[in-house]
Amino acid sequence: MDRIDLFRILIQVVERGSFTRAADVMNMPRSTVSAAVAELETRVGTRLLHRTTRSVSLTSDGRAFYERCLRVIPEVEETENLFRQKTIQPTGKIKIDVPGRIGRLIIAPSLPEFFARYPQMTLEMGTADRNVSLAEEGIDCALRVGKLPDSSLVARKLGTLKFINVAAPAYIARHGKPHTPSDLPRHLAVNYASPTTGRVENWEWPENDGYQSAVLPSQITVNNAEAYIACCLAGLGMIQIPQYDVQKHLEAGELIEVMPDYPSRPLPVQLLYPHRKHLSRPLQTFIAWAEPLLVNRLLLNAPD
Repeated sequence: MDRIDLFRILIQVVERGSFTRAADVMNMPRSTVSAAVAELETRVGTRLLHRTTRSVSLTSDGRAFYERCLRVIPEVEETENLFRQKTIQPTGKIKIDVPGRIGRLIIAPSLPEFFARYPQMTLEMGTADRNVSLAEEGIDCALRVGKLPDSSLVARKLGTLKFINVAAPAYIARHGKPHTPSDLPRHLAVNYASPTTGRVENWEWPENDGYQSAVLPSQITVNNAEAYIACCLAGLGMIQIPQYDVQKHLEAGELIEVMPDYPSRPLPVQLLYPHRKHLSRPLQTFIAWAEPLLVNRLLLNAPD
């Protein structure tokens, strides 16, 4: 097998954390992947991976070799494609993971235009609304909203997501419209509980160069964005929500913005991908297409 191909296989095994997952991604038998790593270890004269029944990890020599491979492969590919990049369509499959409503409302409706422009690309899109491991699940790129835990992933900040306070006309007809935080104790909210922790999110507003929060009276608690909006539309209480999520309801008069001067804090929106000096051309192509789409449709403010 070509030496560069051996390097590519090693990178996939390390990033996927498994011979089997690497084989699936590269569409080859597991035995071929295992044999390729063994051949590479023989060629370089040292063990590169610790192997157990459940996982693989780099040895100290393997770490140094892997990091060198990360530099070498992109340079080889860049050299090979030096005169072809401008004329050859990007080809390949990428796997992404995005929040469910962003996938349904923004990305999916825009994909016909993407595939018309890049017909030789294929896409696998996860919208499970759960934390995923990019390396373990073979995900090339993920979109995340909110503060991120420390990780080795590259985070590309697209901007901040604007939140607004809204209520249905039926709710306002019964309870009136709040104007300042001092009005909030006399109003109802639709409570939102985190589907992972069960913690109910407080109502939040800006005050004294920071943010204050409180639990508002509520008759209903949900743990799903669709139900959250549906309960608000039914007049069961006010909600705090990203503006893009209810823009059509606002335009149709089904929801009304309240307390516009007291929104909850904006949240960062970021694209995550594995730490590589150079991204694959298909992934570069997708990011270049997705970034302006997300910035415009999510109504993002510029990054801090």
